[in-house]
Amino acid sequence: MTSPEVIHRDRDLLVVCKPSGLPTTAPSADEACLVRWVEQTFPELRAHATSRLDSPVSGLVTFALHKGANQRLLEARRSGTYERLYVGLTLHSLDDTEGIWSWPISLDPRSKKRRVAGPGQGEREAKTRYEVAKRTAHASLLHLWPETGRTHQLRVHAAKAGAPLFGDHAYGGERRLALPDGSVVPARRTMLHCARVEFPWDDEIRRFEAEVPEDMARTWTSLGG
Repeated sequence: MTSPEVIHRDRDLLVVCKPSGLPTTAPSADEACLVRWVEQTFPELRAHATSRLDSPVSGLVTFALHKGANQRLLEARRSGTYERLYVGLTLHSLDDTEGIWSWPISLDPRSKKRRVAGPGQGEREAKTRYEVAKRTAHASLLHLWPETGRTHQLRVHAAKAGAPLFGDHAYGGERRLALPDGSVVPARRTMLHCARVEFPWDDEIRRFEAEVPEDMARTWTSLGG
C-alpha cells in the first residue's frame, strides 16, 4: 500500500490523498488509519477529518485545523456549495449518459455494515449526480457527484442503477473480467477515487485535485480506455 500524499496545507486546512486499503478512521489504537497517520506526521496540528472515504476507495480527504474552518465546511455542505467529483469504473453500460440517482439509503437488514438503496430502517434521503464520461467495449468510466453524504452512497447507487463498480464485490461488482483474447483484468479493490473537492472560501473557490492512482489508471487502460 502506498503512503498518503499531502495535497495542500495552510493555517486552516490540510488536504490529503488517501490510498486504497487504508481506512479513514479506526476504532482501535493499534489499527492503521488516515487520521492516525495525520496525527503522527503532524503532531503539532489538531486536525479533524471533515469527510470519510471507505477503506477500498482512494482520494481526497479534507481536514479542518480549527473549529472555525470546520464550521465553514459544514456550512458549505448545508448550502450545497461543497462539491466532490469521484471517478468510478464499471463493467456495465447505463442507458442514459447523465442523470440523477435519488434512491434513499437504508441499513441492510442482513448486515449493519452495509447499506441498501430504497426504503427501510434508518432510511435517509440521498442524491447522486452521474455522467458516463467514456465508454469502451468492456467498461464505462463514470463521473459521480454526491449531493448528499450517506454511507456507501455512490457504491449503493451505482449498484441499484445496474452498474456496480468494478471490484466492489460487496455490492455486486465483478472481481475480474476475462477478455476475448484470453487475458484477465483483475480488480483488487473497488474502482472508485475522489478526484476533486471544491468549496467557497473567503472570496474565492478553493479547488483541490488528486490524479487517479496508478492501479486504477492501469485497469482502465486494460479495459480499452
